[in-house]
Amino acid sequence: MPTINVDKYALFEELGQHFTADEFQELCFDFGIELDKDTEDDPARPKDQAPELAIEIPANRYDMLCFEGIALHLNIFRGKQATPNYKLLDVPESKMQSITVTKATAEVRPYVAGAILRNLKFTPATYASFIGLQDKLHQNLARQRTLVSIGTHDLDTIQGPFTYDALPPKDINFTPLNQTKKMSGEELMAFYETDKHLGRFLHIIRDKPVYPVIFDANKTVCSLPPIINGDHSKITLETTNVFIEITATDQTKLDIVCNIMVAMFSRYCEEAFTIEPVKIISEHNGATRITPSLATRVMDVEVDYINKCCGLEESPAAICKLLGKMALAAEPSGDPKFIKIQVPSTRADVLHACDVMEDVAIGYGFNKLPRLSPNKTATIGKPLPINKLGDIVRHECAMAGWIEVMPLILCAHEENFEWLNRVDDGTTAIKLANPKSVEYQVVRTSLLPGLLKTLRENKSVRLPLQIVEVADIAVKDESLERKSRNERRWAAAFYGKTSGFEVVHGLLDRVLSMLRIAFITREEGLDGGKSMDFEVKQNPSEADGYFIEEINEPTFFNGRAAAIYVRLGGKVQRIGEFGVLHPTVLEKFDLRYPVSTLEVNLEVFL
Repeated sequence: MPTINVDKYALFEELGQHFTADEFQELCFDFGIELDKDTEDDPARPKDQAPELAIEIPANRYDMLCFEGIALHLNIFRGKQATPNYKLLDVPESKMQSITVTKATAEVRPYVAGAILRNLKFTPATYASFIGLQDKLHQNLARQRTLVSIGTHDLDTIQGPFTYDALPPKDINFTPLNQTKKMSGEELMAFYETDKHLGRFLHIIRDKPVYPVIFDANKTVCSLPPIINGDHSKITLETTNVFIEITATDQTKLDIVCNIMVAMFSRYCEEAFTIEPVKIISEHNGATRITPSLATRVMDVEVDYINKCCGLEESPAAICKLLGKMALAAEPSGDPKFIKIQVPSTRADVLHACDVMEDVAIGYGFNKLPRLSPNKTATIGKPLPINKLGDIVRHECAMAGWIEVMPLILCAHEENFEWLNRVDDGTTAIKLANPKSVEYQVVRTSLLPGLLKTLRENKSVRLPLQIVEVADIAVKDESLERKSRNERRWAAAFYGKTSGFEVVHGLLDRVLSMLRIAFITREEGLDGGKSMDFEVKQNPSEADGYFIEEINEPTFFNGRAAAIYVRLGGKVQRIGEFGVLHPTVLEKFDLRYPVSTLEVNLEVFL
């Protein structure tokens, strides 16, 4: 959860009460936030610095990522302040400031919104909070500026109407914030390459053919989103009229960020909680829209649902009063079974009736909720069949002297395929879109890479090494909604100065015998025939069991590998394979001695 540092005395002054440590801790708990730290008695705090409170905010409460949001909502919760009525200034469209969006922006960052805060009065504290909120939104909701970026400007230094365009880097020239030299887009990228703060954002647009840029009417560059603003229009403590422009790749996140920014700081405008709108004009289709919206959403929530979840028997009017403490305007609906809720533009976290129910529980008090025995829903827990089967296999392997290992489920593409002499058919492996490193490119489709890497990292251990793993692999599956599925596998690897083929074979026989799967001959398994069309050949009258069939696959040494087949319920299918690994596989994994492996799909036994 994000942590917000606020001036302790300033917050208590805003709340109109000086709290003891326990009192404020209790208030935070009641409201659903957490006091993480109080520097009042911290010896490391400089004597000339006011004590601070570090407050943890729920990740979905974007409207509390600043001092103003925390103070506002705690006051509403305590009944000291009414929920603000945010409103837009009534400005004719012909006189509105506007941002014209060109078609070229679709290539890089297509969405934009704007707003103006008139006649603000900044203090050093409110100015720092204004900048801090931008930074917190960039870190959280905006996903490090990849989804949304915010630019703030002194409106008195620039002139509308504004243009949101996208140009080749060499065609963009301006002086970046707090610099004295003009730079092109290319020079700017090189200049900030090693910058600790801005360097990590360059990748967002660096490889794009065009960079997004916002101009005023005089072609003065206001900003190069999402990297940096221009120095010409930077805001200061003397700024009174703030122009806010926000660009994004996601329309929903754009609107949320825009609403939060203007709502939190419109309180400092001459006319509190009043925002001047900006008209957005699209060159692509000629459409226009007014930002910010600030429109409330109406929800109808069932009273019985709220009472049942919270264990209460409150009336609709009482529930509406509790929601008022959470800045949600509510009133009984025409239907006595429902209440009608006006969700403000700042509460983007309220999406479902369960969110309303949670706010009712907070307003009522978690510690005051009745404690009920769950006798109507009591159940007896038991493991899933696949987990129970896996535990049996683990136990038997341990009893046989094998050591269980737990490698990572992600691996390099070449480890999963090329190093095992296998070919990627493009329809099996789940590939990561933006892997952090070459070691984590795909979700493994076999347990063998993890076992072999474990052997490689433990070559100093006395031989032989006998390791096993019972875990999931993942494969694509277009028949499912999520387009993928997990599959529980059991794998083993023997590493020693001899191949250990017979040891791995013995482990297979031991575990399957404990699972009551008898060994049968190939002829018995195939019902005396020679056909290998297992999917359609069924004979329920035949006994269940397993048999092996020699295979010649690139992963294994020729003549030293076998496929494992099982007949269950009259159906014969291949469940795995075991054998001595091919020398080229050993070379790729940097293993000096022979390795025999075993891998079995456990799903077929359920």
